[in-house]
Amino acid sequence: MNYQVVVAGAGPVGLWLAGELRRAGVTVAVVEPRTERDPRSRALTVHPRTIETFASRGVHQPFVSEGIPLPGGHFGVLDARLDFRRLPSPFPYTLALPQERTEALLEGQAANLGADIWRGHEVTGFAEHRDHIAVHTTGPHGSSTLRAAYLVGCDGARSIVRTAAGIDYPGTPSTVLGWLGDVVLDHPPAPGYSYFGPAGILMAVPMPGGIHRLVGITPRDLSTTWPGDLTLAELRENVISMAGTDFGMRDPIWLSRYGNATRLADRYRAGRVFLAGDAAHQHFPAGGVGMNVGIQDAANLAWKLAATLNGWAPEGLLDSYHAERHPVGADLTATSRAQVALMTAFTPEGLDLRGLLARLISTLPDLNDRLAAQVSSLAVTYPPTTPDAHPLTGTRAPDLTLGDTGLFALLRAGRYLLLDLAGSGHLAGYAHPALHVHTATPYQPPAEFSEVRAVLVRPDGHIAWASAERNDIPLTAALATTHRK
Repeated sequence: MNYQVVVAGAGPVGLWLAGELRRAGVTVAVVEPRTERDPRSRALTVHPRTIETFASRGVHQPFVSEGIPLPGGHFGVLDARLDFRRLPSPFPYTLALPQERTEALLEGQAANLGADIWRGHEVTGFAEHRDHIAVHTTGPHGSSTLRAAYLVGCDGARSIVRTAAGIDYPGTPSTVLGWLGDVVLDHPPAPGYSYFGPAGILMAVPMPGGIHRLVGITPRDLSTTWPGDLTLAELRENVISMAGTDFGMRDPIWLSRYGNATRLADRYRAGRVFLAGDAAHQHFPAGGVGMNVGIQDAANLAWKLAATLNGWAPEGLLDSYHAERHPVGADLTATSRAQVALMTAFTPEGLDLRGLLARLISTLPDLNDRLAAQVSSLAVTYPPTTPDAHPLTGTRAPDLTLGDTGLFALLRAGRYLLLDLAGSGHLAGYAHPALHVHTATPYQPPAEFSEVRAVLVRPDGHIAWASAERNDIPLTAALATTHRK
């Protein structure tokens, strides 16, 4: 069978990628070994930037309705929690939502848009040709080959696609074993509960359906020796040692251990093959950022694949995926290692360091805001390609109020958004097959937009170009030059 793109892996990253491709009219197949979604939810946290991304396609409401909003997050489980309510976003909170539900919602969207989802099938390899890639799969009825223009590996840290592509995955081995238990608590702690001390680290996170996730590390977990599967008795012992109670835990849904092995693919692209999500970066699940960064990988890649396949991409656009997202992955892995160091600082010196950083976060709002923006991915900026670019270039576009609508509501997969912020309508005649022009003077814009005349926003919500030029002729000429790049 022929598709334009084959995606390996039906996790949140692969499913969002498939949905975005279909929104842009690209044919796509998602190949997934599991016959059913995994009821165990590795990812639990949906961050503000991810909700914004969903909102830019008008599909965020089910996630907001089902998830439990939490007003902040943490950095290294310091006593001073990050206050997300200060973030410049219409969604200044995280959502506690099990990955199984996130996957169900994303799979429903992708399938309704026309993506073919091949459950019970697995990508086993590929052969790349000059004008296509032959993707080899196996399934209930034997082997088959799918012909496509591109293959994207969203198949996790043990990615078959990455291995077959010969992409190196360097990093550091696991030295810490964390644990988690999804259980019923008859006497749950207050929302946002956490403990840190010589006995270890413990967090309790409420989940929909009356379940709580208990996660933690004890000093004896600073080891590379696998102690066996986690039991309810061990979980209860760990929790009591720190909280003085087991909160009435019972009826475990899932008990698991995980390590802090940290790796980053040295390339996100090899010819017609791309990597996204855990296939590109593996790290300790500090702050629940992994799935969210992976979805941003997919958001970045999807419109570039669609632009290429639909015939309007400028030269080098696909190469910009690695150039833009690999540094984000490097920052992710470095930040994760830094948080592991804080989360395992059980010595008196480590406890003093944690206390110092917590006091700084509590007393320096700018530090809180910087860390919150980093954890939530709102701070991600792609470097401009020209030295004279406007400072807004590469930054995330905020949800400006534009007349009776907002910027997010105007974004579309596969199309740029050109905003005439002077409200003159002089740019309305600027035409391109993948461009929507909107004229409106923004209501109460942020200070950095006060002098901006026009903004070109990419389909993934990042600013491609901005100008304060007041003269229409040089403004249009600069826009035309930028849009051809």
